[in-house]
Amino acid sequence: MEQSGIKKLINKVLQIVLPLVLGAAILVWTYHGFDFRKVSYVLGHGMNYGWMLFSLVFGVLSHVFRGWRWNLALAPLGEYPKASNSVYAIFVSYAANLVIPRVGEVSRCGILSKFDQVSFSKSLGTVVSERLIDSVCVVLITVVTLILQSGIFARFFRITGTDGAFFLHLFTSTNFYITLLCIAAALVLAYWLVRNLAVFARMKGLIQNVWVGCLSIRNVHRPWLYILYTVAIWACYFLHFYLTFYCFGFSAHLGWMAGLVLFVVGSIAVIVPTPNGAGPWHFAVITMMMMYGVSKEDAGIFALLVHGIQTFLLILLGIYGLVALPLTNKHKT
Repeated sequence: MEQSGIKKLINKVLQIVLPLVLGAAILVWTYHGFDFRKVSYVLGHGMNYGWMLFSLVFGVLSHVFRGWRWNLALAPLGEYPKASNSVYAIFVSYAANLVIPRVGEVSRCGILSKFDQVSFSKSLGTVVSERLIDSVCVVLITVVTLILQSGIFARFFRITGTDGAFFLHLFTSTNFYITLLCIAAALVLAYWLVRNLAVFARMKGLIQNVWVGCLSIRNVHRPWLYILYTVAIWACYFLHFYLTFYCFGFSAHLGWMAGLVLFVVGSIAVIVPTPNGAGPWHFAVITMMMMYGVSKEDAGIFALLVHGIQTFLLILLGIYGLVALPLTNKHKT
């Protein structure tokens, strides 16, 4: 029993420490030799805070729409939580993911179970379906972006491929190995999620309920509203990122197509299990921004400030959700 407890403790520590170490290692490599004094200068003199605040509005709205969409998926299961509780649960879940990647998906189900007596296993099933739908959205957006920006990608590979030493350089490049490391980490996360979900379901005898929750999407009473919320969520995600271009003089001219490309690579990068994609997101955004003629230094400033401010927003929303939940549910035990 004692050994089992120690093993669980070690697993918990690794779940927290390894993502932090991975993210920190990639950040250290990405910003090696970077002059951080210029970040302070941009914060004080070279940033348009009006555009930044405007972009944060869409960050909040994306969570609100996600909470409302979640209620549509829960309704066919006979579960009707308060809309505000679902939204607050989303706020808390994204903040929780900053501590342990993907733990938020479980925590938000626990919140509805506590405050609205929603079946934990069924709500977990709806979250699984939700993540599958989000994955489809990422794939569709990626395909559309590749088609629309095929000329830029073709030119990039043509320029880099003309050098006969290109492939030799590829396999000796640090960038290549960082990309491999990110892919490996994402695969480990996927394995961990599937394994733990299966073990949890077996232990609690909840496989059937989880499956019912997964299939609830087929019986949504207002499917067009569900689709509308899905479109609104991803439109808000894009605007939350793209509007930050106008915060800086070196990125204001890039245009929405460049924003779409960077948004896609950033969305893929956050799959890697680090807090809010820290490290892989910076690496991907900086690399692609340089393709559009932005200097490495300016791209580094952009990634550092945008990611930092957006992460701070998640923390604030999480704290707000934790405070608001008990205050708005005083009549419930």
